[in-house]
Amino acid sequence: MENQKNIWFVTLILSAVAGYCDTVTFVSAGSIFSAHVTGNFIVFAYQIIKGSDAQAWIKLLTFPVFIISVIIGGLIAARSVNRYKILLVEGIVLLLSGIISELFVHTDQLVWETYVVVMMVVFAMGLQNAFGKLYAKETFGPTTMMTGNVTQASLDLGNSIGSAFKDLVSVQSLKKQSVTIGGFLLGCLAGALLAKSFGLTVIVLPGAGMIICYLSTGKNEPVTIS
Repeated sequence: MENQKNIWFVTLILSAVAGYCDTVTFVSAGSIFSAHVTGNFIVFAYQIIKGSDAQAWIKLLTFPVFIISVIIGGLIAARSVNRYKILLVEGIVLLLSGIISELFVHTDQLVWETYVVVMMVVFAMGLQNAFGKLYAKETFGPTTMMTGNVTQASLDLGNSIGSAFKDLVSVQSLKKQSVTIGGFLLGCLAGALLAKSFGLTVIVLPGAGMIICYLSTGKNEPVTIS
């Protein structure tokens, strides 16, 4: 039962953090996705045909940063006796991102300091993606991209309706998907509202959230890679 509670909590926190970070960087840093990095290809292509300047090309940098982060996440997992250590590192990186933004990013224009902060957030999201792949049983599904979760929720909803909600497996699965999708949506809304007023500095909030998540989920549990 305790482990089940952890899964609900971790899923909600990670989904909210991903939606939050994705939206904050999109709103405050020239439409850059930090969690769903492949979305940057679409924005890049759109800005290129619109005659954008070199800032469009910076979006491509998110891809190698993300790859390096996932690799490092794998190394952390291989060397740690605690499967949540990746989340601790992610939280620290996000906290530092917000602090650096507060100290050095003092303009509404996009400057190189802005992109340093954004790439740090992308790095943090890469760690979260690595966690999701390595420890799939720790959440109800992917927490950084919602397409697969929405697909599963749609199938579960169809099965539930077809059985007059007597198919308990589908109903339970639908509840789990609702936690993931709902958390992501709430994170997006919060990120948009706060980023509009305070910019990238608000990244400190999910950083604190990730550290709380780490401290609340059994710091000494052994590693079990799925």
